[in-house]
Formats: sequence, C-alpha cells, structure tokens
Amino acid sequence: MSHHLDCPLARQDIRLDITDLYVFRGEAGTVFAINVCHSIFGPIPSPGYHPEGMYEFKIDLDGDAVEDITYRITFGERDAEGKQGFVLRRIDGPEATDPHAAGAVVAEGRTGDDVTTETGLRIWCGQAGDPFWIEPDVLHAVGHAFQDGTTVDLSKWDGSQAKNLFAGHTVYSIVLEVPDKELLKDTAGSGHLIGVWAIASLATDAGGWRAINRVGLPMIHPLFTQFNEDLGNGLNGGRPADDFDTHGEAVITSIAGTVGAYGTADDPRAYAETVAHRFCPNILPYTVGTPAVFGFAEWNGRSLTDNAPDVMFTLAANTPIRLGIGRESVVSKPSKKFPYVPAAP
Repeated sequence: MSHHLDCPLARQDIRLDITDLYVFRGEAGTVFAINVCHSIFGPIPSPGYHPEGMYEFKIDLDGDAVEDITYRITFGERDAEGKQGFVLRRIDGPEATDPHAAGAVVAEGRTGDDVTTETGLRIWCGQAGDPFWIEPDVLHAVGHAFQDGTTVDLSKWDGSQAKNLFAGHTVYSIVLEVPDKELLKDTAGSGHLIGVWAIASLATDAGGWRAINRVGLPMIHPLFTQFNEDLGNGLNGGRPADDFDTHGEAVITSIAGTVGAYGTADDPRAYAETVAHRFCPNILPYTVGTPAVFGFAEWNGRSLTDNAPDVMFTLAANTPIRLGIGRESVVSKPSKKFPYVPAAP
C-alpha cells in the first residue's frame, strides 16, 4: 500500500487514486510511471482512466520544489472495445504550475497501443499487473504505531505466514519514457538531478480542477494517514514546496512518538525532525541517466522492484521493520522492455 486507497477523496473514484509512482532508467531515456484504478477495490462500471480527470507528471529542475515541466495526460470515454483515446501535453516554465495552461500536444493514441514520437518519446497506457507488494498485518500495525505513538506490535503475527495483499491484482498504468536530450538540456546546471511527483485531478463544475491525489515518495500515506483522514486529504492537496510548513509538525510528532517508544534515539524529536525534512517536500529525487534505486543508502528514483516498505518503515521507526516477503511474491513480473510494467495476470 504505497498509496493505495489512501484517503476519502481518492476512494470516491479509484480511477483517480494513484497507487504508486516510479522513476527509473529505461531503454532510451527516463521512465515516469504511475498506476491507478486498483482491482482490490472490486469491479467498477467503467474501469480505466477518468474522462473528466487529468494525470500529470511534475518535474522540478532546480530544487525549489516547484515544477518546471509538466507532462499532462487526459483521456476520452471508453469505446465499445473498452479502449480510451488519450492526449499527452507538455507544459514548460511558469505555466507548468497552471492546470489551465494549454501546453503543447506531444502525442496522441489509444490505450493498449505503444506510441512513439519523432523525438523518440514513448507512452503506453493500459491494464497491467501490480508490481508492488505489502503484508497486510505489518501494514496495519505500522499505521497504528505511528498514529498512537507506540512500537509496531507484531506479537501475534507469524512471519512464516506472510502474504502479499496485492498478489494477482491489476492496475491501470501510464508509462512515459522521455529521451535524455529532452531532460538533460534543462538540467545541465544541476548535475542532471530532478525531483518528481504526480498528481491526479478532477474537473469541477465551476470550470476548475481539484487535486484528488498527489504522490512523490512511497509509503508516506501508510505511515501517517491510515487513521488520519484529514492529514491524508491535506497531503494530497497543496504544493510540495509547502509540505513541511503545512504538515511537518504532524509528521514530526508521529515519528517522535514511535521512536521514543522504541528508545532508539536519545532525542526522538531531533531524529524525527531530520527524517521529516527528508520526507518533506514529498518529492522523489532522481539523477537522469543513472540506475534507479530506492534503498537505505540513497533515494534515486524508484524501480519497479525496489523494496520501498522495508526502507520507509525502518527509517521512520529507527528500528528494523520487515514485511517477511519481497519481489518473489509478485505474480506477474516487470519486463526490461517498454512499457516495463507487468502484464495483467
């Protein structure tokens, strides 16, 4: 549950619920991928992508937690074959923050089709297997610990019976691969380091857009919002640049409570403040052109097989927290070929 069904707004329409964000090195460029519309929710009348929504990859080039590039994908209604047309736009500069900016149309296509532009940019949208894994008992114990200021109570949990809650489930993916030259020309002054997050928004009756889901780092919501719906909605709205000022104290208090219960830091609050500054702004860092790894040593993008839960739970608790399962529990495996995501089982 990196971000799965994480707040009331997202649960109202799971087509706008971004479960995970991945950023990694592809065959020919940087890959940005999100998953939505998780099958764990059950059958819905019109699965896929919301025709009145928009899905955006936000890219910060200069480290100020404000987007300099937006890649925006919008979809049409499902046709008789269950396909949806889509349009990909790119918006640069100050307009990248504007949900009403027209941008430039980069590609058009239909779900299930590989689309490649003259510059080598590629996009694919369609149903896929979920490459993520989570152990439900550990998940819920972590949520309680960080809500209640206690240790993670796994006293009744049998690790030998650990299971992947999402094994065999499907998602709807958006996979965008951008050639290096389209990103590197904009990041030459910053060592090719970018910051990435994704947003799913819904058109309003008044003609505006309401942000429903925002995701950057994995596991932020399972740690802090399983039992705090207001914080969940707050983290899904707003701007990354405002995250620490707006939500930092809540995150610090939550971490300090659990670390204090474990007794693993002389000053739990000081430890919590350090970690909160890593979590906020909620942005996934990545150095263009390098292998992605989301681990204890560094956060550099996130591959489809990184063990994000163990990393984030352990860091937040300042003590080892393990799920007892790993990538072996994923039914359908990712591919090294575009579009990389697992085939729908």
